[in-house]
Amino acid sequence: MPIEFQPQSIRVNTWLTKLLSIPKKLLFVLQGWRSIKRLFPVLFALSFTTVFLLQNLTPATAQISPSTRQEIRGVWLTNNDFDILRNRAKVQDTLTQLRRLNFNTIYPVVWNDGYTKYPSAVTQRMGIPYFFRGTEGQDVIADIISQARSQGLLAIPWFEFGFMAPLTSELASQHPDWLTQKQDGTQTSISAAGEVAWLNPFHPEVQQFITDLVVEIITKYNADGIQFDDHMSLPVDFGYDKYTINLYRQETGNPPPPNPQAQAWIKWRADKITAFMVQLNQAVKARKPNAIFAVSPNYYDFAYKLQLQDWLNWVRLGVVDELVVQVYRNDLQSFNSKLITPEIIETQQLIPTGIGIMTGLRNRQVSMSQIQSQVRAAQERGLGAVFFYYESLWDYAPEPVAQRQAAFQQLFPNPARRDTSQITARKPSFNTISVPLYTKGSVGQRERGYFLELAVAGGQPRRVLMDTGSGGLRVPREFLGNAPITRTGQVVREVLNDGTILEGELVYTSMRIGLIATAEPVPVQIVTSRQCVAQKPNCSARGNTPFSGIIGVNYAERSLPYNPLRKLPGNLSNGFIIAGDRTSGNSSLILGLTAQNRAGFNLASLTQQPAMNSIPGNRWDSRLNGVCLTISGSAMKNTCNARMLADTGVISSFIDFKSASLMGKLKPGRLSPNNTLKLSIPRIFDYSLAPGNRNGFNVWNLNVSPQLDQAMVVNSGIALFDRYNVLFDPVNGQEGFRLRS
Repeated sequence: MPIEFQPQSIRVNTWLTKLLSIPKKLLFVLQGWRSIKRLFPVLFALSFTTVFLLQNLTPATAQISPSTRQEIRGVWLTNNDFDILRNRAKVQDTLTQLRRLNFNTIYPVVWNDGYTKYPSAVTQRMGIPYFFRGTEGQDVIADIISQARSQGLLAIPWFEFGFMAPLTSELASQHPDWLTQKQDGTQTSISAAGEVAWLNPFHPEVQQFITDLVVEIITKYNADGIQFDDHMSLPVDFGYDKYTINLYRQETGNPPPPNPQAQAWIKWRADKITAFMVQLNQAVKARKPNAIFAVSPNYYDFAYKLQLQDWLNWVRLGVVDELVVQVYRNDLQSFNSKLITPEIIETQQLIPTGIGIMTGLRNRQVSMSQIQSQVRAAQERGLGAVFFYYESLWDYAPEPVAQRQAAFQQLFPNPARRDTSQITARKPSFNTISVPLYTKGSVGQRERGYFLELAVAGGQPRRVLMDTGSGGLRVPREFLGNAPITRTGQVVREVLNDGTILEGELVYTSMRIGLIATAEPVPVQIVTSRQCVAQKPNCSARGNTPFSGIIGVNYAERSLPYNPLRKLPGNLSNGFIIAGDRTSGNSSLILGLTAQNRAGFNLASLTQQPAMNSIPGNRWDSRLNGVCLTISGSAMKNTCNARMLADTGVISSFIDFKSASLMGKLKPGRLSPNNTLKLSIPRIFDYSLAPGNRNGFNVWNLNVSPQLDQAMVVNSGIALFDRYNVLFDPVNGQEGFRLRS
């Protein structure tokens, strides 16, 4: 599901945008970074990406953990270094030298050009050959990792090519259906890595293949982690293959826009890659919880806009354990400007963060003075450094080897140990998110209302009715996935306002809204029986219409299941805002209240209810007190003893009177357009309308209900949400209204 995050109060340096508009700069980026020696005729270099400043997420203020303070001092071991990597003695000398110079991390390449650099059972089953044995026939990666451990260095295998592979590789030839393409049918892009094809990151078989490789690396070598770089992405021009077009049409009802840089199309694809990275992280952590899930992208603006790589979102979702941003620049001022971007500053408060620094290429050497100035600039800002690549540290350099090594010794005079035991699961690091509300459900009996897309027990995302008038998640059995479910054997019964009786077993399982899962299993009613009460034979269960599911988000629960939003992680559980606009279809649910998104709301207090052991948090009577009611043509003239429920679960609004005498000349039934109605609470809201039948949403009915505990109770129905944004605060017991402009 597409997720939109609340805008940060962070200014973007305008020059970042200007840089992207200069073709000369873009050309410079594509020329020669990460030149890699191949065993085949064509030289591949890593193509370069960077990214769009995320304008849609408010991060939480982080407490810096000890693992965050661990300084990264690393180097990539590339194809260019393969003459060293294949020789045990040279590997030993290399790692000994790095340890002596107080480096602490190496990143040996394990996936490049469509081939693994280790004997892989996954690729062997596919008939893909393996070429990269050592001089003694040894497993090169096993040897490097083993020797690194003996030297006290972290060895984090580098999954270099990500979704990229040569079109001529066995992988691409055997699985042409795994490749994506541009709008004109072109399957390759030209970059410093040569002509390459792209595996479709949205295809489930591609995702399984990548997952199998990554999990194999973690389990086969008990590796300290895995690192992905700017190729765990997709160039923005791609995604027009048949599979992706059908998937986009299925989920949105429309074909992909012809403009590959259309915002919604970018976001849809970027969110899909993000969802895969979440799953990939889970697969890695299931095998080794303290494995470092590392990412080395380019700066954010480029990565998001042009490579669909939303790495800042990955960080905020708790997926990334280490970030190294590639900043390959000769100009120190330009280099420094990339170290102070909001994304870097935010990330280094959460996880170990470093900068990728170019130490030279075989055809373009870099002076030690430039390297020193860049490392010191990073260190002054609390950032680590990772160098591209090993042989250019001192073998391909303008200065003598001894001089270069002495300079690195000066940069790292003391050891900096890294401890993977401190790598622990992180919760999402943002305070608020915004998710879309839809006007129709996935299935069901009604086509009107606000529908929230969520997944239950690991199932496929389904759009269920969001109801502020009830509490608890209630779904049909077919909505469930394969995640663990704890059964209680308890059958619960719920009667909806329209007279529908829902019956089914209460279970405990996970719920996920977009990429945000509940912090623990929540109670869910699995509805297996629906019928109408005798007094309301035309309820939603009539005719066995499929049940769309309901998520009740009221905080006045009297029994299980309770409102599952109570169990969202961190600040996301402290309340929500409904910004409804069914006319335009741009409605949203904002989860997590902050000072920023509360601004402009007029707040009314709710009445606290007694605590219940089975329901976490505070309970509040969701009916507002002191609501003033005026109905033209009646004796109701600013009568201020009513209570009101703002209810998204009701289409036709109504007023219940305890006795007919309170109605005066009014009669039970539908109000006419002449009976202009006004609801208000002084200084909170003032809502007036003429009852009618605007697609059923302005219908108002009067009822006599002797069982009421109040003289009058008003249910405003869903139409109120077209006029006001409504805030629900379960921490302070408040409901807020902000007139929509």
